Amino acid sequence: MSKKIYFLVQNRMYGDGVRSALGQAVENHYAYPVFMYGEFPRFSEYMLENISWIKDMEGDVLTMGADAPEGVDVELTPVTLEELGERLREADVIIPYGLPKQKKAPPPACAE
Repeated sequence: MSKKIYFLVQNRMYGDGVRSALGQAVENHYAYPVFMYGEFPRFSEYMLENISWIKDMEGDVLTMGADAPEGVDVELTPVTLEELGERLREADVIIPYGLPKQKKAPPPACAE
């Protein structure tokens, strides 16, 4: 039986949450990665392909707190905190993915 699985990606350093969601979509589940706090990972060609595959498999990629960055040609669905709360009530599994947002800025080598 298919499950609704939400990945709450809390930090831009954890863009591989999209890849994990794609893995669940391949396993015949509905996967929904959510970019929190308006922070996005680097949208490489690989990341954009993963997002497209999730959408092709009846999942969606959500963003809370900001619209998708300019130059990204894939559609991200914006949600408010209230809308996300309603969606999470219907979820079978909720995965808080990655570490919480850090209070200090990363060193320059990690900033990209």
